[in-house]
Parts: sequence; structure tokens; C-alpha cells
Amino acid sequence: MIESNIKTPGVYINEQNAFPNSVVQVATAVPAFIGYTPQAMYEGKSYTNVATKITSFADFMAIFGYPDPALPASPAVQYHPQYYLVKQNTKPINQDYITANGAYYSVLPDPNTIYYLYNSIMLFYQNGGGDAYIVSVGTYGQPSGQPVAVGQPLVNPNVSLTDLQNGVALLRNEQEPTMYICPEATLLSVPENATLMQSMLAQSEVMQTAISIFDVIGGRNPDPLNYTVDIETFRAGTGQQGLSYGVAYYPFIGTTIMQNADINYTNLFGGDIKQLAPILNPPENPDPVSAAILQQIENQGTAPLTIVQYNNALLNASKLYTGIINQVLKQANVLPPSGGMAGVITTVDNQEGVWQSPANTSIVGVVNLPIRLSDTQQASLNVDAVSGKSINAIRFFNGIGILVWGARTLDGNSQDWRYIAVRRTMIMIEQSCKLATQAYVFSPNDKNTWEAVKATIGSFLTSLWKQGGLQGASAADAFSVDCGLGTTMTGDDILNGFMNVVIKVAVVRPAEFIVLTFQQQMQKS
Repeated sequence: MIESNIKTPGVYINEQNAFPNSVVQVATAVPAFIGYTPQAMYEGKSYTNVATKITSFADFMAIFGYPDPALPASPAVQYHPQYYLVKQNTKPINQDYITANGAYYSVLPDPNTIYYLYNSIMLFYQNGGGDAYIVSVGTYGQPSGQPVAVGQPLVNPNVSLTDLQNGVALLRNEQEPTMYICPEATLLSVPENATLMQSMLAQSEVMQTAISIFDVIGGRNPDPLNYTVDIETFRAGTGQQGLSYGVAYYPFIGTTIMQNADINYTNLFGGDIKQLAPILNPPENPDPVSAAILQQIENQGTAPLTIVQYNNALLNASKLYTGIINQVLKQANVLPPSGGMAGVITTVDNQEGVWQSPANTSIVGVVNLPIRLSDTQQASLNVDAVSGKSINAIRFFNGIGILVWGARTLDGNSQDWRYIAVRRTMIMIEQSCKLATQAYVFSPNDKNTWEAVKATIGSFLTSLWKQGGLQGASAADAFSVDCGLGTTMTGDDILNGFMNVVIKVAVVRPAEFIVLTFQQQMQKS
């Protein structure tokens, strides 16, 4: 209360704040997924190219999934990849195949029907995901009607670089997301994937609020000997800007997201039973039961069965058909790891804190890997002397299982920003302090304000230190906050309206290499 405003005799109450403003920690695990969805419509409103916040998989399905028809009809099919069985003259090398009637058949997908976002969202929530943003850049495109050529990279022409770039750009208006993820980026060509990664890193560096999680093209079906070519291609494609905001994981992961009920004969040959019949019922080895079922499917009478019923009949009648479906299911369940890692990061943040590295932990729902890396093989991924671009390995360990075995950013040569936990902890501290100090914009640039700012930030960092987010025997060893004339500001700074605050923090770093030293000693009594 200003004394000059008091004109009438009486008693007046003047309340003064005893406590400074507080810093509220910003959310640390809010991924933003950019890609293609089954649909993007809710209550007549389109959600295409709209950054939409969801809190559960049910929210995702309500907006981006096909609505289920009324019972007793089967649930709507949300994702329907197509696969072809292509006969080979010799045993395929490094390809998924089956053996039927003494012949080899490669199981090859129609590239136009392969998408990753829907299953990645399921994997995210299976691993403890929470709040997330979805940017649907469109719906699924038309099938090509033919398989990808043997040995050729899996590129989906329906996945557009422009669509994904525009989706990423929409997130410039959102401050909450802390991770950018494009699961379908690996379905682009190598040059287009490189362009997208560089634009994501550039945006992350400008926004200073989110890291970008990348997958490596070639990680789906790596060559045991020449997989390093894919690694070098990836490193060359990320450029040099914003590397400390980039994180990469390798290889792809074999999951259990899709179940047996999700794959049937309609996923084979574009649903053309006539192409499946010669394999299940060849002239040299006839299978009359399977032939009869296929005939019923093709010539459905007045009371046809459902797809599920026909599929179950084929599974019971033919071991070969069961093997085909299992092989297709195995392929359909191979996913880029970025979606699962977003869930792992969320769980680690909730249980331990953002300063805990998202490593030495498993990914729920992962049962196999397309390549099992050894210590020697991982060495060149984790540390690259030339570019410094570290790639985190997902590895299998005997008796333990599959673990995330890496905790580095792409800026592996930097002592400051080498580790994911350090980068993400600093993002959290910077953004939390930034939002808290906005309350002091236009306040008098004097000692009272300086002390209030120091107390506000100091209280927050003390709390963070007590939780284990900063290292030091005491709070004074863990951080320092300076603000004042003669220390962080000059007279010209004050005249120009600048208030400079210098914050130093000792961030916890992971024990990446644990060295045990053994030495013999003399016997003691």
C-alpha cells in the first residue's frame, strides 16, 4: 500500500509476501509422435496436421483410430499390412522365408502398406507412457499390389518428406513436448531421411525444449557383416547442427504388439485367395481340407462365415498356413525402437528422475532382435573417433535378456553434452527457471529483485540436489546462482534493461565404464 494513497484517518492493513515465488519443475517425458494414422477425425472435426495432446491409448483411438462397428461384427482393423510369398530358386540369405513343398518362398511386404506409428504408440503405452502429442500428417495410402524386390530397402512411397517436415514444424508452437519422434522416417529414402533428421535437430536446437529420437535405416534387417555401412550412412546424414539434442538407437526390435488375431489370409497377396491356393494345395501334394475352406472363402454362399472363423479353420487344417501366418506376424512385429524408448524414458523419469540414464533396462514387449551385437561390435557404435556420433545399442545378454545398452547423444565427443541424462536434465532446469523468472519481467532491476530471483532459483536447485539430481557433498558444492551489479551485470546492462543471472550446476553423470582393479597383497595374521 502506497502511503500517499491514504487520505482518511483509520487503521489499514498492509500484507507483505513472506515467501518468494517458487520454481515448478516442467514435465520431462512428453513425446510428440509425427506420422500417419488410420484416421484423424473426432465429432466431425478433422485433426489432420493438428498437434493433439492425449493422455492414454484410449484417447488416441478415439481420435485417430477407426470406430468399431456394432456387435456382433468384428472390431475394426486399424493396421493392415500386405505380404507376398515369392518363390526362390535357392535358399534366401538374410531374408525371412518359409519352406513349402520343397521350395523356398521369401515373405516380402508390399512397401506401400507398411507404417509404424500405430504400433509404436501401442509400444509406448505398453512401456509406461503417459501424456503425449500426436501430429497426424495423413491417413494410409493405397497398396501397390506387389512386393518389394528381394534385397531392396523398404521405402514407402506414401510416406512423404514434406508431410513429416510440416508435422515437425507444427511443434514450434508447443512448448510442452520434450521428445520428437517420427517412427516412419525410416520408410523414406536415405537422402530424404537425412533431410528430415537435420530439420528435427535444427528445430530442437532452436526450441531448446526437446530431444529428437532417431532410428537407423537398415536396422530392420541388418546384414551381419555389412551393417556398418548403414551406420556410416546414418552418421553422414545427421549433419553437424544440434547433435547434443539427438539420440539414436540400433537395431530394430522384434515385439509382441500384434497378436495372432491381427493377421489372417486377407494380409496375404492383397487378399487374393487364388494366389494362396497353389501353395496350400499343390497338385503334387494335395490338401483337400484346406482346398475346401479356400473354396468356401472364394465362393461365399448365402450364410458366409466371418474372416475370423475362416482363418481359424485354415489354422486348424494346415500346418503350412500356420507357419505362413507366424512368419508374417513376426515380420509385422519388427518395429523401430524409438516409440518403445519414449515409454522407457517416461518410466525412468517417473520412478527415478530425469537425471537417471534410460539404460540398463528392458523394453516391455520386446522378444528378439534382428542382430545380436557383441562388445566389439558395439564399441564402434558407442564411440566414433571421427564424427563422435554415438549410437546406442539394444543388446541381448545370456541369462538376462534384451537391454538398452547405451546412454549417449549424437554429440559423443563433447564433454558437456555426451550423455542423454545430462542434456535432458539441463533442458528441465533451463525451462523450469525460464518459466519461473517470467514473473520478474518488468520488475525493478534492483537488489530486491535480484535477491528474490536468486532465492527462487536457489530453493529449486536445493530441492533438486536433495533428490539426487545434482552431485555434491553440500548444496554449495552442487550449484551456485549469481545475479547483481558488479557480478553478472554492468551499469550499461541495467540501462539497457538486462538482468543477467548466472547459474552453475554440477549435473550427475552416468558411470558408463566401471573399472575394477585387482591386486594381490601379502598375507596378514
